[in-house]
Amino acid sequence: MTTSVKGWLGNLPLELTSFIGRRKEIAEARRLLGASRLVTLAGVGGVGKTRLALRVAKDSRRGFADGVWFVALGDLHDSALLAETVAAAFGLPDQSGRPVSRVLIDHLSTRQTLVVLDNCEHLVGAVAELAQALLRSCPELRILATSREVLGVDGERVLRVPALTVPGARQAPSLEAMPGYESVTLFVARAADRQPDFVLTEANCAAVAGICDRLDGLPLAIELAAVRIRAISVEQILQRLTDRYRLLTVGSRVAPTRQQTLRSCVDWSYELCEAREQKLWASLSMFVGGFELDAAEGICPEELVDDDLLDSVASLVDKSILVREQAGEVVRFGMVEMIRDYGREKLRESGDYDRAQRRHLEWYERLVLRAQSEWIGPRQAHWIARLDREQPNLRVAMAFSLTEPIVDADPDANARIVNALFEFWTCRGLLSEARHWLGRALASSDTARAEERLNLLYGDSVLAGIQGQLGEAAARVALCLELATQLGDAESLEVANFARGHLALFGGDLAGAVEWYRAALAHAGAPVTGESGPSRTVSRTARQIGGLLGFALASGLLGDEETANACHEQVLAITTPRGESYYRAYSLCALGLTAFRAGEADRAARLMEQTLRLIGEVSVPFVRGWCLETLAWTAIREDKPTRAAVLMGAAERISQTLGSVSVTQPHLLGNHDECVAVTREALGSRAYREAFRAGAAMSIDDAVAYALGDQPADKPPTRSATSVLTRRETEVAHLVAAGHSNKVIASMLVISPRTAQGHVEHILTKLGFTSRTQIVAWVAENQRDRQL
Repeated sequence: MTTSVKGWLGNLPLELTSFIGRRKEIAEARRLLGASRLVTLAGVGGVGKTRLALRVAKDSRRGFADGVWFVALGDLHDSALLAETVAAAFGLPDQSGRPVSRVLIDHLSTRQTLVVLDNCEHLVGAVAELAQALLRSCPELRILATSREVLGVDGERVLRVPALTVPGARQAPSLEAMPGYESVTLFVARAADRQPDFVLTEANCAAVAGICDRLDGLPLAIELAAVRIRAISVEQILQRLTDRYRLLTVGSRVAPTRQQTLRSCVDWSYELCEAREQKLWASLSMFVGGFELDAAEGICPEELVDDDLLDSVASLVDKSILVREQAGEVVRFGMVEMIRDYGREKLRESGDYDRAQRRHLEWYERLVLRAQSEWIGPRQAHWIARLDREQPNLRVAMAFSLTEPIVDADPDANARIVNALFEFWTCRGLLSEARHWLGRALASSDTARAEERLNLLYGDSVLAGIQGQLGEAAARVALCLELATQLGDAESLEVANFARGHLALFGGDLAGAVEWYRAALAHAGAPVTGESGPSRTVSRTARQIGGLLGFALASGLLGDEETANACHEQVLAITTPRGESYYRAYSLCALGLTAFRAGEADRAARLMEQTLRLIGEVSVPFVRGWCLETLAWTAIREDKPTRAAVLMGAAERISQTLGSVSVTQPHLLGNHDECVAVTREALGSRAYREAFRAGAAMSIDDAVAYALGDQPADKPPTRSATSVLTRRETEVAHLVAAGHSNKVIASMLVISPRTAQGHVEHILTKLGFTSRTQIVAWVAENQRDRQL
């Protein structure tokens, strides 16, 4: 987990240590970014490509009105999930059934954005393909990549990242000249981090120069050497490096010099660890994307798991083998790629690699099963956050569980993990990723228990239906029904009937959906036969809740609101005593909408406010959008037009992020249009626009605080009118005001007519307008304001 830089749009991580040197490279990278839309920082491992990219991105933020976004790819090893990983960095849902690359293109097509793709070398083909597709369709997108290998995309400009500057090998420079060498400055800074009283002196100057020279100016190697300053002197560090370098000259010289030097430094760090620390280093190298202490306890051999484990982990942090990271209130540990690869090499040399993989798989299976067993309960938000953090490890575990053969492995492991993650994936909107793993599980689950395969078929049929892939959904439902009939027990037939109900609902057969939901729910109270356990019971309860929600939707669309309300009340009866949040919020919101339609505005507002408070930690953006929109409707009924306009703007901002309209139920569109008309009439066009823009400028958290009254109702956060638009949108607005058509604007700005049209549509939405004439008036109005 990383902390976003505050005050800027994007997710750029904070720099946790001082940045040293690289002025020339920063300037050159920024120059290349100005001339090319794809720049790759290429270089060997440990040369500092990621830090350089982060600094370049930070220094370039002012040029990208729609933000700078960082996507870490080092822990992604399945190229099929590349687009999903990039989309996740933007918070984009993948629920539509369209290719996620298409969702990305739609999101970025009219935005001025810089995307940093970090550590691309192991996915170079897939990254090149995605980058090319994005750049072709998104004219104002720029990509900054880091890789040991260039991407090979048309128009790519490559900056070879050199090592830091080093003093001459034969004669050390004077003490006064030493700070002019980047490698020396880095060594001194990192040594001072470990030993605050360390300074560069005449006495140690030559030794520091020698260390930087021996390490060829490689930042990672220098940091690994500097960490030893607490234990030994700089002269001793140099002596050990000199011995190591001499040993290298005797052996093979096939590898590039810098790779040999870095390897020698990692070798030395390994040898300076105690035997217990060496074994721990190797065991912990199985993690990707970081780990928490309980995970370390779960996968390490028994002889390493005792009262001293935390001390050993802390020692590896002190020696820069592990990196400590703060993820909210949780501490996680991680390894840079070079260190992790070294640890895995040691595991292979010892013959323990396969056993370590199995321990990793077994621990993550236990983790997801526990998450599933506690999903419908008060710890739901905890498990959502934990599984979010563990996605890289879960992907590795699932991929390993599919390999053949796995000695002594349980053939049901993959199916159990995938089924246990179903609720998490649907809650987070990770539908494409879920279908990826469900598909792989189904393709390899012939040996799995029939009950697990039945759940796989059910899950994939539901997600295919949500994504509009009705043919695939129908095929899965047919297989699900066939298998359930073979099994013959009540629960299996219940699963099949729920699947048939969902398929009918997604296919528009509302009466059929009601029939199958009734049949499934009639059996839902029957006792579970055969082997059962907490996870199986929770999975059945979750299916029942999903069936009730589907039943409520089908009934409501048929006009039977009494049955719909009864279904939502039953969901609340199941979830409220358990302290669950996600499903409960959905049903409370639905009841709030029903209350509003029935003329009970006060009750609707209370239910929506209750929903907003409930989902504070369980992020469900579309439900938040519904709540804000409905609270706007209730505000205008209460004669609070400013509040209504602000909330309408905030709801619209959420809908733009999700790529959908803020009112997703057609029969509610009339309420939306009425609210706009009445509010505009009450405030006047100018005041309405200002309030709407104030809402659109809010973050989601600020909008929720405003809706709940945690911010003064008469003083919503505001931003100047022009700052609501991006720089390019402001430019387009002035060209519209000058009377130019989209085609002419496209020609003048050297963009496509489609892009020009997209800019105009965004301007209309952000300003709450419906015509180009209103844009003309707005531009004139703002020009007058600036003159006053």
